[in-house]
Amino acid sequence: QVQLVESGGGLVQAGGSLRLSCAASGLTFRSYAMGWFRQAPGKEREFVAVINWSGSRTDYADSVKGRFTISRDNAKNTVFLQMNNLEPEDTAVYYCAGSLTSSHYRTAYNYWGQGTQVTVAS
Repeated sequence: QVQLVESGGGLVQAGGSLRLSCAASGLTFRSYAMGWFRQAPGKEREFVAVINWSGSRTDYADSVKGRFTISRDNAKNTVFLQMNNLEPEDTAVYYCAGSLTSSHYRTAYNYWGQGTQVTVAS
């Protein structure tokens, strides 16, 4: 059974930082691209960042470029999202997801975590 478990969310002041982690089990982790998505209240779930299976390629939503960094540790089956200079607009539930292709599209992802709440206070 595949499990993706996010952690590291919380409440932070604007300008602060958080590091999200997503621990994967039940899948061949190094075969999967891993993405982060987020969903704010009343909004669609949106793409944030993706990293390919080896970690050699990454891509980001324009809204987070230069502030967020995605990385992975294949030895620990874990993907990370370092979030710096957070803004109130970053407030959302953050989800990690696994896909056989590096994609911005939700439908490309086979597996999803349960999400972790990030709240940025102004």
